[in-house]
Amino acid sequence: MEIVIPEDIITAMKLPKGEAERELRLDLAVILYQRGVLPLGKAAKLARVTKREFLEELAKRKVPRHYTERELAEDVAFARGE
Repeated sequence: MEIVIPEDIITAMKLPKGEAERELRLDLAVILYQRGVLPLGKAAKLARVTKREFLEELAKRKVPRHYTERELAEDVAFARGE
């Protein structure tokens, strides 16, 4: 899928040249994660950042992390070496 954004809209965004795509990807990923549409890993992939960088961005924007019981169980199993 490709989304085409008219040049006048990109100009109106008042972002430094070359940063529009990065910012739009990050904003879209955060919004979709916040709404529960994308899990953390896929949202980070959409934003083209690491999971750690995405978590830092969520914290910066005060977006709570979705942490399910399944994720907790996986983390506990990993910590136990299972």
